[in-house]
Order: sequence, then C-alpha cells, then structure tokens
Amino acid sequence: MRQVRVVAGLVLGTVSVCVALAALAAWGVARCSGPVVAAAALEQRRVAMLFGGEPAGAEGIEPRRAAGYLWCRIPVGLLGGGALFLLVVGGWTAGSGLSRWLAGHDVDGMRPTWPIVGYLLTAGLLLLFLDLAGLATVVEWERRLVRRFLGPDELARMRRRIDELAATRSGIVEAVDAERRRIERDLHDGLQQRLVVVALLLGRARRKDSAELYRQAQAEAERAVEELRQVAWRVYPATLDASGLREALSQDAERSPVPVRISGDLARRPAPAVETAAYFAVREALTNAAKHAGASRIDVEIDQEADLVRVSVRDDGCGGADPAGPGLAGLARRIRALDGHLSVQSPTGGPTRVVAELPCA
Repeated sequence: MRQVRVVAGLVLGTVSVCVALAALAAWGVARCSGPVVAAAALEQRRVAMLFGGEPAGAEGIEPRRAAGYLWCRIPVGLLGGGALFLLVVGGWTAGSGLSRWLAGHDVDGMRPTWPIVGYLLTAGLLLLFLDLAGLATVVEWERRLVRRFLGPDELARMRRRIDELAATRSGIVEAVDAERRRIERDLHDGLQQRLVVVALLLGRARRKDSAELYRQAQAEAERAVEELRQVAWRVYPATLDASGLREALSQDAERSPVPVRISGDLARRPAPAVETAAYFAVREALTNAAKHAGASRIDVEIDQEADLVRVSVRDDGCGGADPAGPGLAGLARRIRALDGHLSVQSPTGGPTRVVAELPCA
C-alpha cells in the first residue's frame, strides 16, 4: 500500500509541474500571490498524504516562500517523472529477458540465445534497483523541500513551543490540584473516620474498663495503619525509587483484582520524572480496567528504544474509556509536560489499549 501511494505521489508530482509553472507565470505577470500560495498548499497536501507528514494549511504560507518552493520543486518533479519512466523501462527490459528465458528462443523464436537473455535480465534488474533507489531519493527531496520552504520558520517554532509550554504548565497545575483533592478525600473519608472510631472505642473502654473494647480499638488502629500505608502508596510508591518501574508495577499487579501479565523491561533507568509518569500511566489504566471495564485479563508491555520509553496496557473489557475523563485527562497533561504522548484506543465492546510514550531524557 505504501509503495502504491509513493508511485501515485510521484505521478501527481510530475503532472503538478504544469500547475507550478502556471502559478509562477501568474505571479510574474500580475504579482498575484493567490495562485502561488494555493499551488504550494496543494503540493504540501500531496506530500503529506502520499509521502507522510503534517500539512500546515495555505493560511500559514508566505507568498515568497511559496514561490521559492515551486521553483525548486520543478526540477524535482521532472526528475521524479524521469525516474518513473526508467522504472517502466527497467520493468519492460527485465520482463522481456525473463519471458525469453522461459521460452528459450531468440527474437525470431528459432534458437536459444542465452547470452542475450542474461544481458536483458541483468540490465533490467540493475536498472530497476538503481531506479528504486532514485525514487526513494526523490521522495526524500520532496519532504525536505516542504520542510525548508513551507514549514514554520524559527520564530514560528519558538512561538508554538511557548504556547505548548504554557498549556502544559496549566495542565500540570490542574493535575496537581486534582491529585491533592483526591488525597484529601482519601484522608478525610477513610483514615480520619477510622481514627475517630479508635478514639471513641478507647474512651468507652477506659470508662468501662472493657478488654473487648480495647481489642476493637486495636483492630481499628491496625486497619487505620494499613489504610495510611495504602494512601502513601497511591501518592508515590517507595519501590519505584528503590527497584525501578518493573518491580513497582509487579507490586501493583499483585494488588490488582484482575490478573495482570507484565512483559518487557527497561534497558536502563530513564530520568525520575519520566519513570514516574510511565508508572502512573500504567497504574491509572490498571485501576480503570479493574473498576469500570469488567476485564478478565490485563497485559502490560514495557519497551525502551534509544530515546523513547513506551508502556502499553491492554485489557479485554467492555471498552468505552473516555480520554477526556479526569483520570486519563490528568495523565495526558502530565505526559505532555514531559514532551510525551498518551493515546487511548477503546472502542465500544473493547478491547481497550492505553499507550504512553515519553522521551528518555
């Protein structure tokens, strides 16, 4: 499929040379920037759709840069057309040699001509190989021209980066505030209530000198200690610092009511902030799968490339997870603040797959 798109893109690029020439003629005669910008935007969409990339839109293209792009891509478009022509010639030559080899006859069909057949096959295959390499080069030139002339300039990139930093900073503040509210609810609704019960039981036990009441107070105190331990673990697991991501997630898997299988590991430990964000991404996905998805199995994959940490959580539940929900939205903001990306695929009926990708540094 990709090869078909590349060939279609080169064919359209060859044809669009005429459009570029017409737009440049209008630019030179009437100084009309509309055709030039429209032609450049059309070329940008072609490269993005068929060769890969992200179109920026005609409103972000300056006329002079668009004209420079069209002038530079005329020889590239013609070169792509020539490469396609040689591709056809090479295919025909190799096919002719192959057909003669299968038939075992010369042009007149009278006697074998193995040297000619060998020459045709060799020449055709060599031409095909060189032409395919040339096509890949033309495609790369097309991408580079788009980035050079139609991509954002340095000032635009700086402004975009400032906007991204401002948005992620605001998102981090919101996520931290939401986490504080959750911790406050855990302490108020859980631990505080148990401590109140302990105080009441101790007061009654002192007045009545009841061993049974003292025993109940001790049991409530032990439950309060365990709940405090759970709250501390939800805030930040000490195992993550001591043993790393895989071990911390293994402890979460043991606590999970749904069977969890963990595969993969990190080749080396990334920055603490990256490791922490990856851990909380997996834990939030585990919690959602156990509480809302009705899953019977959860698979966690940990992977690390040269400059990227990737964690993936897949469950066989009912699906329908909302990326805009408070838990996943908070995670997405936290990951974006580290120049990472969180994707959620959860069609109705399942399965659900949550993938977090973060730079190692």
